[in-house]
Amino acid sequence: MASLVTYQLNNGIATISMDDGKANAIGLQMLEELNAALDQAEADQAVVIIAGRPGMFSAGFDLKVFGGDPADQLKMLTGGARLSERLLDFPRPVIAACTGHAVAMGTFLLMSTDLRISVNEGARFHVNEVQIGMTVPHFALEVCKQRLSPAYLHAAAVTAHPYGPAEALTAGFVDAIVPAAELAATVQAQAERMKGLIASSFVATKRRLRKATMAAMATAIEADIADWIALGKARG
Repeated sequence: MASLVTYQLNNGIATISMDDGKANAIGLQMLEELNAALDQAEADQAVVIIAGRPGMFSAGFDLKVFGGDPADQLKMLTGGARLSERLLDFPRPVIAACTGHAVAMGTFLLMSTDLRISVNEGARFHVNEVQIGMTVPHFALEVCKQRLSPAYLHAAAVTAHPYGPAEALTAGFVDAIVPAAELAATVQAQAERMKGLIASSFVATKRRLRKATMAAMATAIEADIADWIALGKARG
C-alpha cells in the first residue's frame, strides 16, 4: 500500500505532506500516517509544517468509509477528533501550508494548527456537513469556535457558506494568504521564526490560552463518540 504522507526533517523543521493523488481524504490510513509523522516530529522536537498537495489541502473524511463497516466509521471519526485535539495541544509550533481546498474535516485539521497560511486563489473553505445531510460534530464546533470570528461562525457552520481565500482570511479560517508561488518560502520563513521560540514558554502559553478549549474538546469528543455509536447501531 502506497504511503499517503511523507516526512522530511531539515534543520529542526519537520514537513509533513499529505498526498493521496486526489482529495487528501482523511481515512484510516491517512490518520495512522499523520499520527506516526507527528510522533516522529515530537521525538525530533521539531517545528511542524503540515502541507497538502497542489490545489488541495484536504476535502475531509473519506466518504467511502461511511458506506462500510460501522466500526471503521467510528474509528475514523474518533481518529479525526483526536487528531484535532492533539494538534491543538501539540508541544511544538504547527504551521499549516494550505495548498488549496479545505473542506469539512480538512477545515477542522487546518484550524487546529497554530499558524495557517494559504494560497490566495484557487481554494475553497467549506464546513459543508449540513449540505450533505450530516450534523457538524461537537468537536468540530469547538475547533471552529476557537478560530472563526463570531460574525462568521453561524454562517460557516449552520448555513454551510463556502468562503474563498480573501473572505476566509477575514472569517478566521486562515491567518495569511499569499500567491501559490510564494507559499513554500513564506511558510519556511515563519517556521524558522517559530523555531526561535523558547519551547517551554511556547507550550505553557499555548496550553494556558487553550485551557477552556481543551476542556470543551474533551467533553465534545465523548459526546460525539456516544452519538456516532448510536448512529452506527441505527444504521446497522
